[in-house]
Amino acid sequence: MTIQILMEVLPMAYKITSACLSCGACIDECPTEAISQGDATYVIDEDKCIDCGACAGACPVGACEEA
Repeated sequence: MTIQILMEVLPMAYKITSACLSCGACIDECPTEAISQGDATYVIDEDKCIDCGACAGACPVGACEEA
């Protein structure tokens, strides 16, 4: 099964909560560039997220959580 097919079948596993400080630590760690600045906090593009968890490991306040 290819990654593209898996991404279409599986739901996004990570979300950024309101605890986000908009520090940007997660952006550099995301291998698919799925994270961008939203209105109030950073957001994860579910079409690009591959469920690697790099954002969760980089966040200093634990705002990246499994959905």
